Amino acid sequence: MAWFEGFEDQRLRVGDIHLRVRSGGNPAAPPLLLVHGFPQTSALWHRVALRLAPHFCLVMPDLRGYGESDKPPGESDHANYSKRSMALDLHRLMTQLGHAQYGVAGHDRGARVAHRLALDFPAAVQRLAVLDIVPTKDMYDSTDQRFARAYYHWFFLIQPAPNPERMIGHDPAHYARWKLGGWGAGGHAFYEAEAMAEYLRCFSRPEAIHGACEDYRASAGIDLEHDSESRRRADRVACDLLVLWGQRGVIQALFDPLALWRAQAAGAVTGQALPAGHFLAEELPQEIAALLLDFFRP
Repeated sequence: MAWFEGFEDQRLRVGDIHLRVRSGGNPAAPPLLLVHGFPQTSALWHRVALRLAPHFCLVMPDLRGYGESDKPPGESDHANYSKRSMALDLHRLMTQLGHAQYGVAGHDRGARVAHRLALDFPAAVQRLAVLDIVPTKDMYDSTDQRFARAYYHWFFLIQPAPNPERMIGHDPAHYARWKLGGWGAGGHAFYEAEAMAEYLRCFSRPEAIHGACEDYRASAGIDLEHDSESRRRADRVACDLLVLWGQRGVIQALFDPLALWRAQAAGAVTGQALPAGHFLAEELPQEIAALLLDFFRP
């Protein structure tokens, strides 16, 4: 099929920003929100969306700071790039589209936003799927040399502006290609040409580089404050949770995903490792679509 044929692509005013939103599928079916991560856009869901379209009303936004969505300058405490702010964007978007309750699947940074969405809006999020992450606080709390080497960007991107922005901005396409190629199980071979072109075009903008840095700065600061507050209150993900991760990635090598998520969830937690690297939806679109369909189907 042609690139996102049958899906609407628009920019919608949501609160104080505009979000780029791809949407489509079956309007009579349950709503499913699909959220991308770094350094990507909603384009990562293309192959999965084609398979899920008959079964769900799909909503695929670009997060604030990414893709074709607005990229406001970061605030002094990075609060406008906190996962709480990003989650509020998405909840407002779904409410505006007429979806009072919905399922959410997120990959990478999008999964961290989805986690906060489920904590802050438990009455809205009916089911949650997270792809290739464990909770942010657990990852920072267990940081050692192996983690710092594998995820060095967690510590590079959080350095004060404009230092990482200027260094990446010298050759942003090279940096994006390096990140996109290094975490997958097959280099760049599994990316659709249209998706790669969108990633490089969008990430190469100075404001997008800044937005991505602000996303990570928030995770190392205000997000940890929010996560610590949630744990002090014993807040847990109320709905059932699906956890998927790559056998060839950092999550598999350094963490016990099911144990960590079960400690943060009140609902049933299921999941598995898959024969892939980090970019599950693009490396294994057929398998991911089947697993999401089985999990989210009423």
